[in-house]
Amino acid sequence: MTERLQKYLARAGIASRRASEEYIRAGRVMVNGETMTELGVKVEPEDVVYFDGRPVEPEPLEYHLLNKPAGVISSASDPQGRRTVTTMAPGRARLFPVGRLDQDTTGLIILTNDGALAHRLMHPRFQVDKVYLADVEGIVGERELERLRRGVRLEDGMTAPAGARVTGKRGGNSIVELTIHQGRKRQVRRMLEAVGHPVLRLHRKRYAMLTDDELPVGATRPLTRKEVIGLQKLVTAGRQ
Repeated sequence: MTERLQKYLARAGIASRRASEEYIRAGRVMVNGETMTELGVKVEPEDVVYFDGRPVEPEPLEYHLLNKPAGVISSASDPQGRRTVTTMAPGRARLFPVGRLDQDTTGLIILTNDGALAHRLMHPRFQVDKVYLADVEGIVGERELERLRRGVRLEDGMTAPAGARVTGKRGGNSIVELTIHQGRKRQVRRMLEAVGHPVLRLHRKRYAMLTDDELPVGATRPLTRKEVIGLQKLVTAGRQ
């Protein structure tokens, strides 16, 4: 099957297509012994592709869902030697997380080597819903919920409107369900702090159509074929 070089690299687990394009421009990719720096190169099944001097070939695609525990880092590796999410999946492929969760945040994160799908799931164009449960300080009222629903001004600009509702109380504090489709750094925590209710505990319970039902914190499971197709359709048809 003929395919573009950046797609080949993404299927090999090197990086997303966009990042692979940068690697090509930087001269880090060779095909049949020739360095490629132009985009649009197509690869045939019999071609030999090298990245940083080592041969690479597409791995079988894997998709896993992890209910991340607190204290685990959302990256493929960590220079400080802390435990990472990729050590918690059973697959043999070189997996990476789709997006990030804070070290202290629990909840759902997809691990895969499908760079093309991962890139689309993280792209704001497709508005993939992420649903969080946050234990926050104090009692949240309708005024604060309306601010969250309209969008909150943070130091890096306004957030998009969010779904927000109170689902319960714990002592003198509220439990807030927040639905967002952006992926800014520590966004949920910053939004809730901006409306006067710092987060005490945060858990992501849904990612797109995937939920944490019957998946305890710390557990992983492979995505079903139906779920993978559902994610692919979501980011193919995505909202414009």
